[in-house]
Amino acid sequence: MKLGIIGVGNAGSKIVDKMVEFESLTDRKLCRHVMVINTARTDLSKPDHIPDSQRILIGDTHQKAKGHGVGGDVEVGAEVAQTDIDEIRRAFDDVDIHEVDAILVCASLGGGTGSGAGPVVINELQKMYDEPVYGLGVLPGKYEGGRPALNAARSLQSFVNNTDNFIAFDNDAWRSKDQTVGEGYEGMNRELATRLVTLLGAGEYDEPTVAENAMDSSDIIRTLDTSGISSIGYASTSVDKANGEGLLKRFREDHEIEDGSNAAAKINGLVRRAVNSRLTLPCEVSSADRALIVLSGPPSELSRKGLESAREWIENEVDTVEVLAGDDPRENATALSAVVLLSNVTETPRIESIQDQAVEAQEKIAEQEAVREEEIADLITDSDGKIDPVI
Repeated sequence: MKLGIIGVGNAGSKIVDKMVEFESLTDRKLCRHVMVINTARTDLSKPDHIPDSQRILIGDTHQKAKGHGVGGDVEVGAEVAQTDIDEIRRAFDDVDIHEVDAILVCASLGGGTGSGAGPVVINELQKMYDEPVYGLGVLPGKYEGGRPALNAARSLQSFVNNTDNFIAFDNDAWRSKDQTVGEGYEGMNRELATRLVTLLGAGEYDEPTVAENAMDSSDIIRTLDTSGISSIGYASTSVDKANGEGLLKRFREDHEIEDGSNAAAKINGLVRRAVNSRLTLPCEVSSADRALIVLSGPPSELSRKGLESAREWIENEVDTVEVLAGDDPRENATALSAVVLLSNVTETPRIESIQDQAVEAQEKIAEQEAVREEEIADLITDSDGKIDPVI
């Protein structure tokens, strides 16, 4: 699949940066056009793999942003994007839409820029292009507090309603308690990039590659053509431990399959592990409308029998015949990986939890504002209810 990828806000930009890095490490050709948009000049300088010409600063002349971000305020984030919409349009003019199959917009739903400017960017893309526009949204963890949850609850509906499909990633399900906040986000971005690039990069090669069950971009688009919210599962195992060291190893999960198992059993077990391990968004698997399996690795490790067996298992788990499966052979790969896309999942406890947390946060904010108003009233009036004279 050929993608135009746009990161909005700090988290969105970091995810795009990790995708470009993983793409390079695995010799894939997914990201045909890359862009990051931010309201904070400092954050815009952080990506390591995005050309300076593809970094767009908005809000530098806005009274409430001035190039320093929007302070987590979703309304200011949206206002800034609307004010600088002409600049955003000009940046989109550089996208050679004939070279991409779809556009992916990545953002955190807890931050002010991602949750506020993200929907504005998506709406503009939908007006300009006929190609599918997908969203990738990071859901804030409970530990991040009420304000991010409130932002997420407000923007989630906009992302879901205005994209052709919305892929969710839940920070709560992925953060390790023994990590610092920085280490946690770094690891989560790496895990997410691995899944996205392995899934969406299927079928793109520099040279012709023969695959018995080749995955095609049309298969991915068909699976995502459900609207709603989607989740991704992933598992991998090394097939050449001698070459398993280095930077690429950090992008893999250590899912070992018992020695002596045949290729078909290995693949079947790997796909089951992908579904039963941590999904990007925890959900009831049977609630998905459609599913897709991509098996990636050395051609010698790919098995048609194993893929068919795994597809039949997914059909039973999801209770649908809308399951596509294909190979993505990689000659130089040192790992065999399986990625499973669950499209339009409807039973997602974490999203319900965010909505509840947002209601509590809104009530708390309202109480704080009421208390503050009373304190101000007490300061400016005397005991008889008259305004004190200014001396």
